Amino acid sequence: MVEVTVTPQSSLADRPVQIRVRGLSPSQLVTLRAWLKDEQGERFQARAFFRADGRGEVDPGLHAALGGSYSGVWPMGLFWFLQPDTLFRRLIKRDVAGSPFRVRLEVFDGLFLGADPPEQPLASCGAERWYVGPGVQRVPVREGRVRGALFLPP
Repeated sequence: MVEVTVTPQSSLADRPVQIRVRGLSPSQLVTLRAWLKDEQGERFQARAFFRADGRGEVDPGLHAALGGSYSGVWPMGLFWFLQPDTLFRRLIKRDVAGSPFRVRLEVFDGLFLGADPPEQPLASCGAERWYVGPGVQRVPVREGRVRGALFLPP
């Protein structure tokens, strides 16, 4: 049985996570896809192609992506290379304190290049990426022409 995991499942957006796929056949070619919808409902996604190792596992921190949105060893590549389905959109988090980005990770057999996969994933899981940690206080700043926010640790 194929399984994909993200550790930790909930973390701050600037913290690394470990992605692991287990239960594949040795040397199996797979597509690993990450996607999310922003606050306006726009989908952003990244994909990378991997060949499972001799134990039937894929770890983007150890194994090089063979292509897709990036190539080479990028432990956080699936998060860093997210691209919009609609051109000229930018991934911006407006409600930084109220909700996380919910990223979906999926593993597909073989290679797929289209925007939507042709089949159901072999396995999937979710991850939360928060922009403000627990207990952080947001203080609006308005001084003259300066506008912004000050984030104070607990």
